[in-house]
Amino acid sequence: MKKAIFIAFAFLSFYVVNGQTKASVTAKIKTPTIGCENCKNKIETYLKRNDGVTYVLVNWRRKETVVKFLTDRVNIEEIKTAIANAGYAADDILATPDSYQRLPKTCKSPKDGGPAKYPNIHSN
Repeated sequence: MKKAIFIAFAFLSFYVVNGQTKASVTAKIKTPTIGCENCKNKIETYLKRNDGVTYVLVNWRRKETVVKFLTDRVNIEEIKTAIANAGYAADDILATPDSYQRLPKTCKSPKDGGPAKYPNIHSN
């Protein structure tokens, strides 16, 4: 009888420990309006504030952001919205106008006073 109780307890403990594993997802988001280290740092700072985001890597040369997050705390749409709220486009979500206006000139498109050296960097 003691053996049966011990085995049942062992299975129950194993089930509870494994049931607490949180699902983690890695997503690649196109961020076509980033173009410098300042843009990279701003997006990384904004995303790291979100509860559930465990990893952020912004590659401004490839115009993409890799995010690893816990699905029970945040979803991909919230992450894209956070990027838009930082002033940058994320896949199909455009930057919010107020956030875009607060960006430094070096992070804006040439038509808004940004650097003319790289005309295709920031296209809204």
